[in-house]
Amino acid sequence: MNKSRSLVSRSALSATLCMTLLTAPGYTPAQTHAKESAATYPIRPVRVVVPYSPGGSSDAVARILCAKLSESLGQQYIIDNRPGAAGSLGRELVAKATPDGYTLLVGDSPHTINVHVLRHVPYDPIRDFTPITLLATAPQVFVLHPGFPAKTLKDLIAAAKAQPGKLNYGSGGSGSITHLTGELFKLAAHVDIVHVPYKSIAIAVTDVIGGQIPIAFPTMPGAVPHVRAGRLRALAISSPKRSSVLAEVPTFDESGVSGMVVKNWFGVFAPARLPQELLTKLHRSIVDIMHSPDGRAKFTALSLDIAATTPQAFETHLKAELEKWGKVVKAAGIKPE
Repeated sequence: MNKSRSLVSRSALSATLCMTLLTAPGYTPAQTHAKESAATYPIRPVRVVVPYSPGGSSDAVARILCAKLSESLGQQYIIDNRPGAAGSLGRELVAKATPDGYTLLVGDSPHTINVHVLRHVPYDPIRDFTPITLLATAPQVFVLHPGFPAKTLKDLIAAAKAQPGKLNYGSGGSGSITHLTGELFKLAAHVDIVHVPYKSIAIAVTDVIGGQIPIAFPTMPGAVPHVRAGRLRALAISSPKRSSVLAEVPTFDESGVSGMVVKNWFGVFAPARLPQELLTKLHRSIVDIMHSPDGRAKFTALSLDIAATTPQAFETHLKAELEKWGKVVKAAGIKPE
């Protein structure tokens, strides 16, 4: 009899403890599931969406990251190139994916530009994503054909003012960061140069090298090899201070044009509402890669500056970029396409 009472008491106690846990403030069964998922994650291959074709800067960044994550977390991180609509198709795919850590995005500056320059963007760049970390940044470089007579940015500005509307600059397409850098320069330097959109900034740079157009604003990785080889002349870079990669090239501010701090950035996102435990694990793994000697060396070889952040700092950065480019688009009179 005493034994039966003891079993009943234990059962009652267990039931009471379970009810206490289930009714505790803030408790949800999903929390337990999330913790279990984070502990074992990843148990299958992870898709990393790059919203462009293979071969560009975002693709190069993603390939380094995926290789290192595969090594450190023991599962394949597989690149899924999804080009289209200035990267919007790939971003939409991630925005609509399950927030379980198995679909990630390597994004860049157009993430906060597209909403200002495209008529329809099927996602909110802040609300529909979980920012994990900024990875790296690179300034834009003002380059021109080496045969152009201007030797300094001051010379170039004087030439542009002497013949308004006559000098062309190439970009990687309307609404790209290489386009908006050119428009920001026009506003900051008070010059009238004409935008010529290309399918990619690489094609525009090729035409500058060939003498078809005189000017372009590529990102550092796309400019450095040509500048070092003498195929392009670099007049200024859009960073707050000189870069060790092109130490001889002054900043815009040094050259007398203020307000020209522009950095193309690369970062990692997950869909919105990624569980905190998964966010913490992914963030720690990626930041460890960025600060490792091998990871740092690989990104430096691409002429990129390491810029790993907390998720909160990355979100703050995104909001600042969203506001900045909105103002530039409005001031330049760019209409959504």
